[in-house]
Amino acid sequence: MGLLKGLDPLLTADLLYILRLAGHGDELVICDCNFPAHEVATKTTTGRLITLAGADCPQAVRAICSLLPLDYFVPCPAWHMSPQAGSQLPPLGVEVHAAVKAALLETGNEGVSFEAIDRFEFYERARKGVVGPDGLDLKP
Repeated sequence: MGLLKGLDPLLTADLLYILRLAGHGDELVICDCNFPAHEVATKTTTGRLITLAGADCPQAVRAICSLLPLDYFVPCPAWHMSPQAGSQLPPLGVEVHAAVKAALLETGNEGVSFEAIDRFEFYERARKGVVGPDGLDLKP
């Protein structure tokens, strides 16, 4: 039949279903292709990885946040994995974080906290829900 009017074409039926199920306190992880998304997704409540073929993380954030409001009842509704102690985020990682922050702003999330969390905390929290943009996102 074609695309639904007003929806970003990155929003697949599987992703729309997951977004519809989400409520306060639920978390959605948007990760790059270096993240072990398939393994982590098997431990989520749905047990399924949602892949957005041909998208990068900022595009996925923009598409998802065009429909799903962030949860302002939590202290930090948007977060990213920090490098291990003693390591710095590579320049491409800095670029991706800036683009994600811009995508948040573009979708009405002014003033939202976007903070770094420890790598292993990220993995643990990711077990709540994973969306893996794939294809264009080769950046850390």
